[in-house]
Amino acid sequence: MADQELVFDNGPLCHFAREGWLGILRTVVGTRTAVVPDTVVDELRAGAQGRPHVQLVLDAPWLHHRSLVSETELEAFTQFASLLVARGRNVGESGVLAYAKANGAVAVIDDGPARKIARASGISHIGTLGLLCEALRESQLTVELISTVADHLLEGEYRLPFQAGGFAKWAHDQGLIPPAG
Repeated sequence: MADQELVFDNGPLCHFAREGWLGILRTVVGTRTAVVPDTVVDELRAGAQGRPHVQLVLDAPWLHHRSLVSETELEAFTQFASLLVARGRNVGESGVLAYAKANGAVAVIDDGPARKIARASGISHIGTLGLLCEALRESQLTVELISTVADHLLEGEYRLPFQAGGFAKWAHDQGLIPPAG
């Protein structure tokens, strides 16, 4: 997975930016290409007014905006939109999955329904916590730093599968990191 493109949904990008941790995502991406499909860019632009952290995401030079234009991408988008889009929501996730499927990229998604569809469709995907744990295993980040980031994300009402202070135990219980010691 080290050389594959990572294609991001807006949730991780916006929450990390709002809490002042967008640079952590850049560090975790490393030499991989970070892609934001046009469906996500459109969602970001729609929500940028009066929200400077969203503009930071839009302006980040390491996030490469890509339009879904190939027949394969557009067919995949139609397929995923039919499964995910409701009341105008989840268009971005549909674009992330379409881009990942058509281009062999890794979808960076945290929303349960999109992750379930990725699994069922054989799309490589990872959540932001998985990316952070990957960086921990590669000695890019420490448990303490990730715990701080996770706690800040929780303060910003990002949904994570543990409470404040619970990252290390959760990651160990999931087999994502070795036990402390």
